[in-house]
Amino acid sequence: MLDPLSNHTSLPPATFFLMGVPGLEEAHLLLAALLSTMYTMILMGNSLIMTMIWIDSALHEPMYYFLCVLAGVDIIMATSVAPKMLSVFWSGNGNIGFTACFTQMYTVHTATAMESGLLLAMAFDRYVAICKPLHYNTILTPQKILAINAAIVLRATVALIPLSWMVSHLPYCGSHMVPHSYCEHMAVAKLACADYMPSSLYSLIGSSIVVGIDVTFITTSYILILQAVFNLSSQNARHKALSTCGSHVGVMALYYLPGLISVYVDWVGKDMVPMHTQVLLADLYLVIPPTLNPLIYGLRTKRIWERVVGVVKNVPRSLTCHCGYLKF
Repeated sequence: MLDPLSNHTSLPPATFFLMGVPGLEEAHLLLAALLSTMYTMILMGNSLIMTMIWIDSALHEPMYYFLCVLAGVDIIMATSVAPKMLSVFWSGNGNIGFTACFTQMYTVHTATAMESGLLLAMAFDRYVAICKPLHYNTILTPQKILAINAAIVLRATVALIPLSWMVSHLPYCGSHMVPHSYCEHMAVAKLACADYMPSSLYSLIGSSIVVGIDVTFITTSYILILQAVFNLSSQNARHKALSTCGSHVGVMALYYLPGLISVYVDWVGKDMVPMHTQVLLADLYLVIPPTLNPLIYGLRTKRIWERVVGVVKNVPRSLTCHCGYLKF
């Protein structure tokens, strides 16, 4: 494995060097193996969900449309960081150009903002399905679903443009060693030779507003859902609804908590939390939700699971039929 300190003086002027997880260099190979497994699961699981929804007309409903978009965003978010992180962990090759670094930064933060918006949209979908089932198809029409997805994308892409502009236009005349495994905003901004506080404030305030609004409405949706669930006469229906809601809330907690901690720790407790813990939190919240989302939202959904099982069962039969044509 390459020594990052030995690369410091030989870095090209327009290149950053990602250090991985400072303080845990001896665990980089273990982290690489873990990340490789999770990234494979992300690609396979989310691609499977998207394929099933795309080819099966019975799944062309609002909930599955949101789930399909979420799967696509998960792949983009993980792919924007995982290949380079694996390069850092496996071989120590942390060189990344300025343009590539700022592009990665913009993609990561835009994808996370989209993910938050989609989690809100899916919570709203469940609220309408459970609390207003008779009006489900009139409230969530194809036009409204398209408008919701467009609003989610527009909010994320527009909100992150000022942050990316501020960070990319800072002068970087000192160390280019980024104490992180991807181009995380604050880790890069702190290397600037000028005041980075405007971008830091924008990130803090923007994240607080976006996450605060989304979490408030998500929480409200699930409170109303739980109220409706407890009014159900069937104990089995209550158990099923509670199990589904519990799984969804668990995924949201794994998504929001590490992200918020990594944002606020730079302001209130950076000296209390070890650097490697901060970096690991920032890394995990980009790969854990995309790994779990296909399992929680996809394969635990009965209709998708039935379609997957049906496809798997038909594979041997299809192979037998095709092989029959090869007999003489």
